[in-house]
This record gives sequence, C-alpha cells and structure tokens, in this order.
Amino acid sequence: MAAKVWFASSEAGCCGESLQAKILRILDEAGLKEMIPDQGLVAVKTHFGEEGCDSFVSPLYIRQVVSKVKEAGGVPFVTDTNTLYRGMRFDAVSHLALAIRHGFGSEVIGAPVFIADGLRSKNDVVVEIPGVHKNETRIAAGIAEADALVVVSHLKGHAVAGFGGAIKNLAMGCASAEGKREQHRAMPAIVRDEECVGCGGCISACPEGAIRFDGFALVDSHRCIGCGICLEVCPESAIYFDYKRDAARLSEYLAEYALGAASLFPEKALYLNVLLRITPDCDCAPFSDRPIVPDIGILASTDPVAIDAASLDLVDGQQGFSGTRLAAHHRPGEDKFAGVWPEIPIRTQIRHGERIGLGRSAYDLIRI
Repeated sequence: MAAKVWFASSEAGCCGESLQAKILRILDEAGLKEMIPDQGLVAVKTHFGEEGCDSFVSPLYIRQVVSKVKEAGGVPFVTDTNTLYRGMRFDAVSHLALAIRHGFGSEVIGAPVFIADGLRSKNDVVVEIPGVHKNETRIAAGIAEADALVVVSHLKGHAVAGFGGAIKNLAMGCASAEGKREQHRAMPAIVRDEECVGCGGCISACPEGAIRFDGFALVDSHRCIGCGICLEVCPESAIYFDYKRDAARLSEYLAEYALGAASLFPEKALYLNVLLRITPDCDCAPFSDRPIVPDIGILASTDPVAIDAASLDLVDGQQGFSGTRLAAHHRPGEDKFAGVWPEIPIRTQIRHGERIGLGRSAYDLIRI
C-alpha cells in the first residue's frame, strides 16, 4: 500500500497564495491535528543552520508549524541537537545563541527553543531497534520525552550521505553526540602514507584524538568519527574517505538511527520536507552554495521514507542549473545528487529504510 505524500508547489499561481499559507494548508491536509495530544509537548525538529549558512528553513515557516500545533491543542517547542565538530553548535549555549541570531527567537517563531541533548550533548536515552547493523540507538532525551514530533527538513546535498531529508534529520539530527559518533564511524578517514609530509595539522585538529604520528599520520578507525576536519586541514590532500567501501554502510546506519527516533512516536509524527534553495551541501557547512535545481515546494507525510523518495523524484524531474556544482545529470529524470556526489549511492537511505520497516518507498503524491 502506497504512503500518502502531500505536495504544495512553490509557484504562487493565479491566486497569489504564499508558501506560509500553503504550509498551514498542507498541515491540515496531512492530519497534524489528529496527531497532537491535548496539552502534549510537541517537538518541532529543525536545523538552525551553521554560522555562515543562510539556506536553512526560514523561521517564518517554522512559525506556521508552531501556530498549527497550538491550534491543535499542543504545546510546541522548537529543537535541534548539538554537533560533533567544534563550531557554533557544539554546545547548547552557543547553539542557542546562534539559533536566535538566525531568527529563531520565540518572538518570531512563537515557541521556545530547546537544545534537546543538553548542555554538552550528554542527555540521551537508549532506544532498541531491530536493525541489521545496530540493535540500539542513542536519541536526545528532549526529543524522546516529547509526546509528538514534527520534523521539518531542508532537502539538500550532503558530502557523506549524498542528500539529507527526513531520514537524515531523524537519524543524525535526533541523536546525541554519542549517537552521532556511532553513525559517523561507518566512514573513517584514511591516510595515503606516501603523500603524508608529517606536518601534524591533522593530529592537532582531530576532536577525538584519533590520529597519531608514526613516520606518517595513522588514523584509529575505532575512534575516528568521520567528521572530515582532517581532510580539510591536510595541505597535501593525503587524507580521504573511501566512498566505494563505506558510503552505503553510513547511509544504512542513518536509516537505522532514524528508525530509533521514529519508533518513539507511533502515529504521532509528521514530516515536512522543504524543497527550496536546494544546495549541494548540508546546512552544517559555514556557507551556502548556489542551488542545483529550481525551487519546487513543500511536502508533508507521516512516512519518512516516502517523503524522501518523493522529494528525490521531484528533484530529479527538474532541469538542473548549469554553472553550479552539478557536474552531470542536468536533464530531467537524471539523478541530480549523484551529479554532485557521484561516488555515493544516493538512494541507500530509502532502500535500507524500507528494508528495516522505517517506511515505504511507494507513495501517492497528492497536490494541494
């Protein structure tokens, strides 16, 4: 049986309806009201964007979600979790300050902002799952203890997952730091010893102390979290990821962690994917590159696998922009994110998510 995915186009059309108004309508159509317990605490999970990024979901759109949660009788809070890398979102204090600077203050979005995994990402709960690689996940306590969940994701490319949508927002976005480590360990960094000049930059930059020097840099794959900082600082490009060996496994880890978060909210979770300014990189990057396809619209579903499958199909159906990081697959029907990240099997998250019972890839697209 196909899952239902509702779609609101970014085109204003003859009636001139705004996207903010369309979000209100799509939430009604998708049945948000029926998912919200009276006076239940509702986590609105989004991404506040890294410092320097400006392609994250607009706080004006989050405000519409908050207003609908309140209308349904729920008590919303807007949330995210801290990062593994040492940026402005590494701890809850700086993370909250950045969220407010990006427009996510309560006076704008209409609800408090709460960093779900605590001050230093120590607050989590263990959630058991029937996974292939994992039998338990570590989910941020501030999300796990909510009564309902609305996941609002900006669809975009990603350097290790190929793309990020609802599944990745559930998986990496709802996990504590330890949960993020477990997922990233699927793709450890590798050193080309013949190219290493022993400068030591990677050793001092590694946040996990996973690199030592023994004639050349050596990465401890058990401690490496796959954050990629060493790749960025190496002046000789002697450190790399083995996408052919590891990329599919990392995407499978994502799907299994997504199952951990989603399983906490049976019939109490709704997913929105925002297909606007579809960039090559994650919103964790300290910049926002040019979009690779035109703006498309907003999708909603109770199924995270179906909404990501529909999102990819809509993106692939576009004519890709030339002069961007889309190096290939410009024609409608071609895999756009593979045109940016050719070494990554793009749909692994979807295939594995369906395999483990996270959702269904078959969907009916309902245009509103």
